[in-house]
Amino acid sequence: MERHIVKVISVNKATHDVLHIKASKPDGYSFTPGQATEVAINKEHWDKENRPFTFTGLPEDNYLEFHTKTYPSHNGVTGELLNLKPGDELIIHDVWGAINYKGPGIFIAGGAGITPFISIFRYLAKSKKIEGNRLLFANKKKDDIILKDEFEKLLGKNVTHILSDEEVNGYRHGFISKQLIGELLPGFSENVYVCGPPPMMDAVLKQLSELGVGDKSIVMEI
Repeated sequence: MERHIVKVISVNKATHDVLHIKASKPDGYSFTPGQATEVAINKEHWDKENRPFTFTGLPEDNYLEFHTKTYPSHNGVTGELLNLKPGDELIIHDVWGAINYKGPGIFIAGGAGITPFISIFRYLAKSKKIEGNRLLFANKKKDDIILKDEFEKLLGKNVTHILSDEEVNGYRHGFISKQLIGELLPGFSENVYVCGPPPMMDAVLKQLSELGVGDKSIVMEI
């Protein structure tokens, strides 16, 4: 298995519970937007604790970039990430992942499930191919939305936010429904990209099936 030690360049908070990490990039290391790797903290007791991290930067960047949710109360790896500082080391492994861009469509994300789509949308914007794509992004509260301003700048009116735990003007309220997906999905010949927590995935896949969206149109992690 591939194994590289990289140095942390910067650590910042993207939201109240999501870290934005930049790290050095090994020579020759590459990925496709949407892919991920296993990451561990190169410290005693933590160096064997691998966790999946999705790349959120672009393959051509001279650094690696990640956005990861933290759970300080769990006293685990994500809590330890809050102690990271520039100069600390991470261990990264092979690149993997089935999510990649297959053409225009709708991206449906729940919470931190947005991470594979960050790199894809940045790639599409840079390649001037973002037209014809839409994002439906579900979160609990407005403050939970990762890179809200960037997505709205990239997609304009083609981003729809839905919040389950609070009502805010200009945002949908509740959970992703078959009716909402049908409203945003004018044709079933498009690609549908889906990523989020298991309960959301189960619900959305059922809704897509009821809408007549075939498995071949759905792009998700296998």
